Amino acid sequence: MARVKFGKVTRARRKRWIKRAKGYYGTKKANYKKAHEQVVRSMHYAFVGRKLRKRDFRKLWIVRINAAVRPLGLSYSKFMNGLKKANIEMNRKMLSELAIHEPQQFSQIVEVSKKALASKK
Repeated sequence: MARVKFGKVTRARRKRWIKRAKGYYGTKKANYKKAHEQVVRSMHYAFVGRKLRKRDFRKLWIVRINAAVRPLGLSYSKFMNGLKKANIEMNRKMLSELAIHEPQQFSQIVEVSKKALASKK
């Protein structure tokens, strides 16, 4: 029986990697070895990026809340401390959305936070 160096299984496997490299520039989309290297690297960047996205959004929400709270006479940390003392459990995403779209309701929450800070000193 003859030795098979490049059978249909190998071709199918390589074709899968080339298919994943669709849209890449130059040799990276056509050459199996280069395509494989680039796809593995891209998958790693995508994995790391999914973790970083969560951090980035949290930072954004904190900046937005801080920007909305400063004109009302509090800092971000004091505002969050007041919310904890008032037993208001709202996540930062919802707080930032309120600050953007519903400024009156957000200012009411800030007032509740201020009262909780003043009463529990």
